[in-house]
Amino acid sequence: MNGSDFSLENKIILITGASSGLGASTAIECSKAGAQVIITGRNQERLNDTFNKLFGSGHTQIMFDLSVKENINELAGALPKLDGIALCAGITKTIPVKFISNELIEQIFQVNLVSSMLLIQRLLKIKKINNSGSIVFISSISTAYADKGNAIYAASKGALNSFSKVLALEMSTKNITSNCIQPGFVPTSMLANGVVSEEQLLEEKKKYPLGFGQPKDIANGVIYLLSDAAKWVTGSVLTIDGGVTLR
Repeated sequence: MNGSDFSLENKIILITGASSGLGASTAIECSKAGAQVIITGRNQERLNDTFNKLFGSGHTQIMFDLSVKENINELAGALPKLDGIALCAGITKTIPVKFISNELIEQIFQVNLVSSMLLIQRLLKIKKINNSGSIVFISSISTAYADKGNAIYAASKGALNSFSKVLALEMSTKNITSNCIQPGFVPTSMLANGVVSEEQLLEEKKKYPLGFGQPKDIANGVIYLLSDAAKWVTGSVLTIDGGVTLR
């Protein structure tokens, strides 16, 4: 193995949820690694901001709302053949089990799980994923590291892990890999709206043996799984969490 195995040169990579947070960081870091990236997101202004930070040329942006099921076929049809996909879109709402509703379940599962399942299904159906391609899902440590009020989100990400494993098995004949990354809590620009106070942030940080990471730490894991260095890695769940789940 050499350094070029970790490069994304000559690879066309689709990144969903690229208008903010981990998706935006993943898009930027993939472009640094040499990829030609196609970014999607539902906020045009923030998507433009990510697009303007990309390195290199030949990139594309497509405004797309994953909560609208009818648009998925349209998106898949507009895409070129892909060498890799990083599915970073996700939403969460903190709500105790006794207050959950069908509406909330459908909303969170649609973005976190169903949209990714249907997008991958369509891309495979119309042969838009190249043989030896790579698919990476952003999951969460919440699948096994329970937190009060997080039931719907945790359930959606747990289902995503299971889907990825079956997909990995089914796609092995084409050498298409499928893996998940489970990040711990990573502060992003999304915290700027004041949802989490400075005091809450400091208390949360104490739980992490290595302290908080950066969005780039997660993006580097995505790059590894998209690269040729991980061509023999499939059906795996990579936890990147600063050691918080060791406790």
